[in-house]
Amino acid sequence: MLKRKKIYAGMTIIEMMTSIAIMIIAIAGFTLLFSRSWRMNAYTIAMGQSSLTTSQGVTTMVNYLRKVRQGDDGSYPIISASDNDLVAFSDYNKDGITERLHFYLQNKQIKMGIASPANSMPKTYPAGDQTTIVLASSIVNGTNDHLFSYFNNNYPSDTVNNPVSTPANVAVIRLIKIFIKMNIDPNKAPNNIQTESFVELRNLNDYDRIK
Repeated sequence: MLKRKKIYAGMTIIEMMTSIAIMIIAIAGFTLLFSRSWRMNAYTIAMGQSSLTTSQGVTTMVNYLRKVRQGDDGSYPIISASDNDLVAFSDYNKDGITERLHFYLQNKQIKMGIASPANSMPKTYPAGDQTTIVLASSIVNGTNDHLFSYFNNNYPSDTVNNPVSTPANVAVIRLIKIFIKMNIDPNKAPNNIQTESFVELRNLNDYDRIK
């Protein structure tokens, strides 16, 4: 009686190569998908962190501007006010001494310069900023996206003369709008995060009653 040999069907070389090719394509696709997802998540996280920093910077400006007051040398609470530059007096570190604060936009950063009065009588302030800190970064405001806009005491009923033209007459300013566009990647303009805040200058309301 003849013994029959069992024949096992195997993969041909072509089938094996095809399977390997499909596997490679699948791995490449998964890697690309994972890479894109990782980059998107990293961008989202970084934007979230920068947005939080920007929000804190705006809050800092609002707090100081809300409490602007006369300088220790007798100067008016606001020294100068333009589209992207504002100088005013406020108590920076709550020690009863009035510092001169300089808010401005430079190299995609919002900065605050601080100058304390000299320990002399009469009080005087140095010519420039003594200390500078960065309040927010990755600012992408355009030419017409002014960091500051200024309003007089007739706003909002008077929209013809508000916001006031700049450089502003500091004596008429009663309200300031802060407007910021932030993006860690300027090439992704649709994803700009915008922050807008209005600040009422509480101490300047007294000036409305001075005739």
